[in-house]
Amino acid sequence: ERVPHVLFQMLLRGANAVGYTNYPDNVVQAFVKESAAAGIDLFRVFDPLNWVPNMKVAIDAVLESGAICEAAICYTGDVLDPARPKYDLGYYVKLGKELEKLGAHVLAIKDMAGLCKPLAAGKLVKALHDEVGIPIHFHTHDTAGGQMAALLEAARNGASVVDAAFAAFAGLTSQPNLNALVDAVRHTPLDTGLDPEPLRHLSHYWAAVREHYTAFECGMKAPDADLYLHEMPGGQFTNLLEQAKALGLGDRWEEVCRAYADCNQLLGDIVKVTPTSKAVGDLALLLVTNGLQAADVLSESRELAFPESVIDLLAGRMGQPPGGFPAAVVARVVRAADVVQGRPGASLPPADFAAAGRATAEIAGREPSPREVLSYLLYPRVYQDFAQHVLRYGDVSVLPTPAFLEGPKPGEELSIDIEPGKTLLVRLLTVGEPHADGTRTVFFELNGQPRSVTVADKSLEAGVQRRPKAVVGDAREVGAPMPGLIVTVAVKAGDTVTKGQKLFSLEAMKMETTVTAERDGRIAEVLVVPGTPVEVGELVARYADA
Repeated sequence: ERVPHVLFQMLLRGANAVGYTNYPDNVVQAFVKESAAAGIDLFRVFDPLNWVPNMKVAIDAVLESGAICEAAICYTGDVLDPARPKYDLGYYVKLGKELEKLGAHVLAIKDMAGLCKPLAAGKLVKALHDEVGIPIHFHTHDTAGGQMAALLEAARNGASVVDAAFAAFAGLTSQPNLNALVDAVRHTPLDTGLDPEPLRHLSHYWAAVREHYTAFECGMKAPDADLYLHEMPGGQFTNLLEQAKALGLGDRWEEVCRAYADCNQLLGDIVKVTPTSKAVGDLALLLVTNGLQAADVLSESRELAFPESVIDLLAGRMGQPPGGFPAAVVARVVRAADVVQGRPGASLPPADFAAAGRATAEIAGREPSPREVLSYLLYPRVYQDFAQHVLRYGDVSVLPTPAFLEGPKPGEELSIDIEPGKTLLVRLLTVGEPHADGTRTVFFELNGQPRSVTVADKSLEAGVQRRPKAVVGDAREVGAPMPGLIVTVAVKAGDTVTKGQKLFSLEAMKMETTVTAERDGRIAEVLVVPGTPVEVGELVARYADA
């Protein structure tokens, strides 16, 4: 409403909507309808495996909403390399024609990793431009450092639109530099007509904003041509690096990248973009954490607790790649009864919006809006955490960004607009010494009046009780395959279990892993409960003696 003449666009992961799993068709349709009503003008629809049947429901929903439908082809491989025929020029042209027939208004090339080298970009765009009758939009990331040339080659060969980022946000895992691109094509047939002076001032503004988010920088300082080895999407690179650090693998990042490349080949050289890229990354982290190689996945010498994302991928719950997944890998990871045949959304029952509304109302403590119900259907656990946070703290979006992320400094005064015409002035005075119960008293002024509040200081919590490590080779002992937090415990002492039965699930940095029984037997002892933090190899359960 404030900027009606700016084109708002968003990514839509086809049947995955904006989540990590396939959703029922009616959830995807409702989400598109609500988003278009909220002001999204253009939906860039893609499928993480380039599987067109998974895109059709979303494309139809976008067309019905009256928004612009930009169907996207995800780029992987190398159209210049004859040794990689799986993703050759013919593969991409065939996809482009199929998407045009579905009614797309624009065709996007989504080069999420920055793999489409300059000459490959020119060759691919020209082939699509010659065969497809709708405008072509080229999107890439600059991880390896050469993608400014790819934008120019794409534009020279028929792309109508290319993506770039303000200088302050450009380069590395982001897009090439918009400010530099505008000057690079001035006084040429590709001249954008944009005035560089306001672009310069806007970039300076965003440079100042970026400083507030320093804590989230990944530390990448230079382009990385190892991209052509691991083929990791730009959006995943920083996330996976943070995951690796959280799991204690920060100093083994090169191993993680190598394992990522090996896992990709193990899975059949797939398109890697959210959520398929998450499965590849989760598997790579699992292997490095446990000192395994990709080939060890096929070994039946031991049972592995595979991440849920890997099981979902190989079970076909995200769709199918060209030629399917390697049969031996599927047989090793997924039970035959769990394999999905055909389009996943076709076999999912429609979501019950009435029941979801009741559940959302109970969580929020009031009548929810349609958007809140959709949020719950898309992210049930995340929405519950968010709603509980709002109930406890109110609307924290009114806080200045630095105060929210870092907290105020003693003597600093914050001006907080809680509603139009109502401003609170809050000045932090001092933080008291810790109390015996792990709390501190915080002294502050509210509109000039002295106040105090007692808050828990999480840094004072007692150290986590460490369990012994499971003895490697002892079939009676069950160890945690990854460091993380126990989410569910499915057994108790005295239970009889069969091989493959679920024992626990644990989560680490958005990666959920199910621990299953490696053999039949009776559980003698369970050492964890939901919420227990564990380290890799820690003893979590013990079988009774045979």
